[in-house]
Order: sequence, then C-alpha cells, then structure tokens
Amino acid sequence: MNIFPKIKILIITVLAFLIINSTFELNENSHTYQNSDTLEFADHWKYNGIALQDSGYTIWGASPIMDSLGKTHLFAARWPCNLKVDPGWRTHSEIAHYIADKPNGPFRFNQVIGRGKHNSKWNSAGFHNPSISRIDDNYIIVYIANDGSSNHGPNQRIGMLISKSLYGPWKETPDEDEPLLRPPDDSTYWCYNSGCGVNNPTLIKHPNGKYYLYFKAMSGPRPQGKISMGLAISEKLEGPYIIQKNRIMSNDRIIEDGFAFYYKGKICLLTTDNHGMIEEGGGILWYSEDGMNFNRYEKGFHRLSDYVDVDFDKVKVHYGPHNLNYAKIERPQILIVDEKPKYLYGASGINIYGGDCTVNYVFKFLE
Repeated sequence: MNIFPKIKILIITVLAFLIINSTFELNENSHTYQNSDTLEFADHWKYNGIALQDSGYTIWGASPIMDSLGKTHLFAARWPCNLKVDPGWRTHSEIAHYIADKPNGPFRFNQVIGRGKHNSKWNSAGFHNPSISRIDDNYIIVYIANDGSSNHGPNQRIGMLISKSLYGPWKETPDEDEPLLRPPDDSTYWCYNSGCGVNNPTLIKHPNGKYYLYFKAMSGPRPQGKISMGLAISEKLEGPYIIQKNRIMSNDRIIEDGFAFYYKGKICLLTTDNHGMIEEGGGILWYSEDGMNFNRYEKGFHRLSDYVDVDFDKVKVHYGPHNLNYAKIERPQILIVDEKPKYLYGASGINIYGGDCTVNYVFKFLE
C-alpha cells in the first residue's frame, strides 16, 4: 500500500493549520509590523535644517498649516530658555504663531495666541503641544494645559481654540473655564484615573461626518498605568466629545505625540517610538481602516541623526539622556498640502548645532 499520498495530505493539513493559527494569533495581538523590501514612510523624509528658532526661547512642538497665499504658519509651544525644558514647559509654555513664505522658513514671530491663565483652574498653566487643522471652514487648534499644581500630570486637560482666520481672534471652546476633554469618570474605561490626564491631542473630521479627537493617556495612575492612545468622538466640532471605552492600539511600549491624517486611503497616526517597538528614538506610522482600530504599522521616521551627520562632541543636550549615541525628534507634525504629506516638523531635546536653546527641525517628503 502506497502511504506517500496520505503523508502528503497530512503535511499540507499541518501547514494549513499553522498558517491559519499564525494569522489568528496575529489578529489577537491586534497589530502587525508592515516590514517589507519596499521603502517605508520613514525613508521618504529628507533633512532640510532648522525650521524654527527664537532667541531666548525653548522651542518645542510646531504644528504647520499653509494658507491660500502659500504662506506657511507654525503654531509652536515656547517658553523662556533659562527655565530649562523641564520644568519650564509645565509652568510657562505658551502657544506662539510664526509665519514664513516657504515651508522650511525662515519663520518670523507674529503673536502669542494662548498662555496660562494663572487662575488655579484647568488652564492655569502650560499651554502646550498645539495641533492645527482646517475643518468646516474653521481653523482649529487643540492643545493641552494644566491647573498649575505641583502634581500637574493627572490634571492635564485638552482645550480647543477656533477661528475663521489664522490671524485670529481665537475663541476658546467650549469656554475658558471648561476643557474640551477630561478623563472619564467611569472606572470601566481604559483611561480612568489616568496618571497623565488626557493630553497631546490631534483632530480630524471622519468621512462619516463625525469628529475624531485622538489623545494620549494612561491606563491608571502612575507608576502602574501604561501609556497608549485613545479616541473621543463628537457629532459636532465644538463637542461634546465622548471618550471611547477601549484604547485604539495595543502598543507594548511607550508611544506618544500622535498626529492624525489621511494617507493612501487610510486614517493614520504618526507617533514617536520612545522605547523601540521598531527602533528606539524613531517614529511609527499606524494605519486604520475605520479610525478606531490601528492594527498595522511601519517605521514613520528614523532618528534625527540618521538623516544628518551629527558631531556628538559639539551637540548641546537640553533634555533627555546625555550619553546617547543618537539624536531623536519628538512631537512630529506634518504639513499636508493637497491631501499629501509635504513637510515634517519635529522638536528635539538636542540642539545638534550646539545652540543654547532647543529648535524645531524640518524634513521634506520625497515621493
């Protein structure tokens, strides 16, 4: 009796089982690294130099938008350089408006559009990490602030500024005494009692007509809480925004600074990769079909020192470890023109040219 056909069938059956089981486990893990031989999103960026610097000021996250005349506007977090990066940002960060004729600058200061109220309320201090977008013929800036207490972390909240013009006036929404978003009161929600409040927002209008506000939070108090990204949805631009019960990605290491945009028919979030899901100090581009579940990702940007030669004997470290052999960018924000990514702006705790304050760097997207 010939047993080889039966053995062949058995081998095929086992292989099929392994493939199916592997796919099942991948879905259960809820995220897949899209590594391939083709260029990743990170490979399209070319370093263009310093985007924004301002004498005497620490410069951090700078969010770009282009107006109808082709001028580029940056809305950046800044505070006096002599206060250091930390704790200066917690107490004195303000949102400043800069303008340039070209996306890579030079940028000139226009005005401060938001700063702490010193009122012991949710927005007493630290107007920080602005993200601008144009939605429903309005310019929208979402940002964070805190109540000015020494334990500011859990008290971080998200606010919104809205204007018909990039030059203002800017209206606080819903009003100056209430944030746009705060952590949920329901203990069954993933970010209940978040050790970092809700922060680092980014906003889009979904094709279904609703408004999707993405944010960073923790799954409980420090130090047990784990950092991830969440989503709040509203029927109206100005809210109310309802936090969704579960986090939107299953990252196993710290990510933050998400920027939401549309790319290749998908809703994407560009985040930092602080502790090496792909590469420590780089970035991650997350993809979603529905804007609620980000199951696939690839490298979003490389380390800063991978794009430009850096002499580490001459750099000035203003924030972060002093003994790293690489420089990274944080708080990535993309200039979208005609629904395509054109320039990436990123903050860094390292001034690679040895300057006395931090600066914001810019990268051009190459097709």
